[in-house]
Amino acid sequence: MSKLSVHPGKLNGSVKLSGAKNSALRLLAASLLSSDEITLTNYPAPLLDAQVHVDMLNHLGKQCTLNGEDSITITEAAEIKSTLSWEGRSIRNTLLILGALTTRLGVGSVPLPGGCKLGERKYDLHVMLLERLGARVWEEGDYLCAEAKGGLVGADIYLPMRSTGATENAILCGTLARGTTRIWNPHIRPEILDLIALLQKMGAKIKVFGQEHIEITGVEELHGAEHSVIPDNMEAVTWLAGAVISGGDIEIHNFPHQDLEVVLAHLRAAGAQLYKGDNSLIVRGGQCYPIEISTGPHPGINSDVQPILAAWGAKAQGESRIVDLRFPGRYAYAEQMAKMGVKHEVRGDMLVIHGSGGQLQGAEVKALDLRAGAALALCGLMAEGETIITDAWQIERGYVNFAEKLASLGVSARWVD
Repeated sequence: MSKLSVHPGKLNGSVKLSGAKNSALRLLAASLLSSDEITLTNYPAPLLDAQVHVDMLNHLGKQCTLNGEDSITITEAAEIKSTLSWEGRSIRNTLLILGALTTRLGVGSVPLPGGCKLGERKYDLHVMLLERLGARVWEEGDYLCAEAKGGLVGADIYLPMRSTGATENAILCGTLARGTTRIWNPHIRPEILDLIALLQKMGAKIKVFGQEHIEITGVEELHGAEHSVIPDNMEAVTWLAGAVISGGDIEIHNFPHQDLEVVLAHLRAAGAQLYKGDNSLIVRGGQCYPIEISTGPHPGINSDVQPILAAWGAKAQGESRIVDLRFPGRYAYAEQMAKMGVKHEVRGDMLVIHGSGGQLQGAEVKALDLRAGAALALCGLMAEGETIITDAWQIERGYVNFAEKLASLGVSARWVD
């Protein structure tokens, strides 16, 4: 849908987290490493990015069969193509598709990556790691191409920064490369550990040495497996923040406590009343106090969280400060919040929100990216009147049944044409 309508209200009731978008897409890419059957459960089938990725797999020769909304089976009926001929919307996961094709077939070609435009998101690290493993990489029109005659060869890969995507791609490439691949300075995130768990079920030999390095011993082939996608920690933070912002009372099932320890510590200190249940988190409302956070590698606060916390700052009374050094251009959503009455300023790499206790006015605003769209919806919970979010398809890229879950929690929210 192109627009989302949100009216003010409190979130009350219970909600179950869906499978994580940032994990599911990586697992889909991993299915390219084997001709055997891969089944993913707790799979977020309705997500737009997941649908795009499945279409890409089908174009490459895979056969993807949905089993309801939360399971998918991926088989291979024909020889996999090395070129992803694609004219639809691109996603950044094409880089992982390139890595998987190159390590399995020795050659690959994919559209240049898309996805959210978060500042300068280049792909030089992906090129570097493929070249380090023996591939030749070049651009050809709107496509990125790689070739490794004789296959990839294991090597030591030194990442200058803790890049999630580069770590994932290096893992995928290393599984079928000859010899041993070591990834130094990797980004160890829950989604990466989930990817490793699936690959190990498929027969990959992978060892994780904390944040220091990951060691992959290449094997000749990988086999099929069944795997459950981890719960979405970004959805978890969104419902948590929404409950406190709206003064509601909810229970979030399948809550990933271990993955969000730092975020939970910050939000407890900022006024949230949180209680741990059996495989759940209970949010008893609370107060939104001003926050000061800086994003960073896991277990720190993920860059995806900061738009949600900007909505928190709008509800607080006083000055909140957010620093995102990884994607400093990611504050454009604040201009959309300003249409609703959120006062802010950007000081260098810092976003400052001058909170007014949530005294906002409903308006027509635009979702510039996935998390920005969700953050605008949270602002709509405390704004007077109706908030209309255009380009709301962005939200559907990463949240399963977002409007429907809002409605189930007692808020007037619906998709509109």
